Amino acid sequence: MSAVQEILAIAPVVLIGLLATAVMVVDALIRQSARLSFWLSVVGLLGVAAAAVWTLPASGTVLSGMLSSGGMAALFDIVFAAAGVLTLLAARPYLEREGREYDEFYALLLFALAGAIILAHAAHLVVFFLGIELLSVSFYVLAGYFRTQPRSVEAALKYFLLGAFATGFLLYGIAMVYGSTGAMGYESVAARLQRGSPLPMLLGIGVGLLLVGIGFKIAVVPFHQWVPDVYQGAPTVVTAFMSTVGKAAVVVALVPIFEALRPALDWKLQSAVAVLSAATILLGNVLAVVQRNLKRMLAYSSIAHAGYLLMGVVAQSERGWAGMLFYAVAYVFMQMGAFVVVALVEQENEHRLELNDYAGLSRQHPALAAMMAVFLFSLTGLPPFAGFFGKYFLFTAAIEAGYTWLAVVAVLGTMVSAYFYLGVLVAMYFREPAAPIAIQTGTAKATLWLSTAAVLLLGLFPMTLLGLLQRFL
Repeated sequence: MSAVQEILAIAPVVLIGLLATAVMVVDALIRQSARLSFWLSVVGLLGVAAAAVWTLPASGTVLSGMLSSGGMAALFDIVFAAAGVLTLLAARPYLEREGREYDEFYALLLFALAGAIILAHAAHLVVFFLGIELLSVSFYVLAGYFRTQPRSVEAALKYFLLGAFATGFLLYGIAMVYGSTGAMGYESVAARLQRGSPLPMLLGIGVGLLLVGIGFKIAVVPFHQWVPDVYQGAPTVVTAFMSTVGKAAVVVALVPIFEALRPALDWKLQSAVAVLSAATILLGNVLAVVQRNLKRMLAYSSIAHAGYLLMGVVAQSERGWAGMLFYAVAYVFMQMGAFVVVALVEQENEHRLELNDYAGLSRQHPALAAMMAVFLFSLTGLPPFAGFFGKYFLFTAAIEAGYTWLAVVAVLGTMVSAYFYLGVLVAMYFREPAAPIAIQTGTAKATLWLSTAAVLLLGLFPMTLLGLLQRFL
């Protein structure tokens, strides 16, 4: 394959990098360029999605095995580009209302998306590290985007300090995997492990450190402490973006890494991941029950969803990987939709974020309340919504792998989550409004309708996406 053919095979990676750089240059050269940056970002992301569709059939690796092309990577390029457009549409009216539509917002969001897309294409541990750091650094700045609000600055500082600490674990893990195998490309690592590692203890420590670093990025217990404060302090639309694209990007990068490391994963490590998954599900859901602030409630519930996603790693099977990836896609749309509703109900300076503020929402804004109900039903895992099938695939994969007890814990966690998710519905539909709730949706209306449609379509036709995922695994 020639150099030109290799570049074309990873066209989405190239385009998102060029797009992010172009928006940054526009911001530097043109004063008050927010409107131009917004439309350039939207059109550019649609182009990235089109390039991903074009490269979808050609699956392989390029650039000496550093990046994968087509297949699963291209599928998630489409998901990330769609999530980026939905975030942009929701962010414009929110930032205008808050009086903080700074030009750099769009460049930062695009660089975060570039990190997510690099993660989806990573076929080498160095590329994986570059992608996760580009994603993380962008998130650190976005979390503190409301730079005059102490809570937002605090969120950015906490995220940065703990993130830097987790990066150290990740680097040490990569170094030890390299030291024990002599390779960092996924295919090379898998081939050498098939012959047996000459340093099995070093390899085991390396895999454990990788798990710690990745566990921080997706908020697995006990590496979850940063989530509630960061999600609450960051601008709500940024929280929507971080909690969905950030988690899904790391999850899609997990699959080829752990597939390559499968020969080194014995039952002890598998059982340890199962315990982490169970603890994450239970702790996230139990702590969410006592929250009255909706951003904190959704933050703790996102911890629990990380536990559900880990069940795919525990299963170590095609069904488990496919279920994990299906749930990651569904989670992007249902979690983003829920946070966008919170952003619309919210008033300036973090007012109207409490559960009581949603009393009677269905009477004043019935369509908004109905869409919030769809997102919450899906997050709970009720049929016929996308979240139900994601959990079903993961639970059955865990049972087939011999971890029935983990599936039982996950079901119990789901029952707990029903209590606080349905509590929001009770407030919206069965309580009298305390005061009029004025809401201006603007372009965020498109985000809500598209997210609702995605949750319903994935729930009604789950096998379409599952078949694609299984085909590309």
